[in-house]
Amino acid sequence: MRFLHTSDWHVGRTFHGADLLAEQEAVLGHLADLVAGEAIDAVLVAGDIYDRAVPSAEAVRVATAAGTRIRAAGAQLVVTPGNHDSAPRLGAFAEFAAAGGLHLRTTVGGLAEPVLFEDDHGPVAVYGIPYLEPEPARHALGVPDARGHTGVLTEAMRRVRADLETRPGVRSVVLAHAFVTGGEPTESERTIAVGGVEQVPGSVFDGVDYVALGHLHGPQTLAEHLRYSGSPLAYSFSEARQRKSVWLVDLGADGLADVRRHELPVPRALATLRGEIEDLLNDPAHDEHLGHFLSVTVTDRVRPVDAMRRLRERFPYAVHLEWEPEGGHAGAPLRYSDAVRGRTDIEVSRSFLDDCRGAPPTESEEQLLFRALEAADRGALAK
Repeated sequence: MRFLHTSDWHVGRTFHGADLLAEQEAVLGHLADLVAGEAIDAVLVAGDIYDRAVPSAEAVRVATAAGTRIRAAGAQLVVTPGNHDSAPRLGAFAEFAAAGGLHLRTTVGGLAEPVLFEDDHGPVAVYGIPYLEPEPARHALGVPDARGHTGVLTEAMRRVRADLETRPGVRSVVLAHAFVTGGEPTESERTIAVGGVEQVPGSVFDGVDYVALGHLHGPQTLAEHLRYSGSPLAYSFSEARQRKSVWLVDLGADGLADVRRHELPVPRALATLRGEIEDLLNDPAHDEHLGHFLSVTVTDRVRPVDAMRRLRERFPYAVHLEWEPEGGHAGAPLRYSDAVRGRTDIEVSRSFLDDCRGAPPTESEEQLLFRALEAADRGALAK
């Protein structure tokens, strides 16, 4: 039996304010092509289908279209919610959806009830553990003394193993959304720390043939049977060098037989640029980045005026801008009380402009400052 392991679609997420629905639709559509080309039996989605608990109508459309294409390509789906999803909303009409090949495992009470598949070697039990928020989950699981993510996932896996004991010889797969010790985070995951502890040991998941993990956005192998697929798109510039992928998982007669990595297409690449703004705007060497999402650092000694607008005239997908003047800012930072002590309002205003953009106000700007401060004084006296 062959599974495709994916997770962390985050449909509806934006990238520094830029809409990603077109890119998400493109890469999720590739999953359907992969299902057909690789004869995938089931697609496992280990949480964070959406980026918000209440997704937009467009986000729902994109996710639904992806599922429809995957199903039409010949695979069933097993889906669990992540920490970004609303489990009750995602699990609505689960019993009806299962009849069409979409298996939604969203409840604590149902985590030990597997989706059963069958191949030439017999049955395969696929268990979906929804994201477990420790405080409510320990009560829902009936283990009030359980502590943190490790405590509730330990109980969840105890229930899974107990069910497996009633199914001798059955091969097993578990979907879980968690931060497993040894995994490397990026800048785009939302923390799930509770009391400063969010990691769980990989040994919690012992006793099953394959564990399809979600939550961390980089593809990672923690053990042969314990893997993160990562997100299908990069959601932070810290992921710019990652090659996004999914895992193709084969189960043989005796359990895990093979795992292959399949790299996904990149609808829009990420890149970073650094330099003085005139060079960035005019150097033909940067033409290769015209269609990339860009993080730009300008190094002009004086902060350029209207820098983002000017950059977007050449680079329409510039989404992030920083100013780091070559050589650094002049002078060491001061506490507010030290910065204003013994200085007039106009002197403080001059220093503010100098610090913000690396140059003092021009003569015309200083006249505007005088008039603004005089108007403020008149307003204060009138009160």
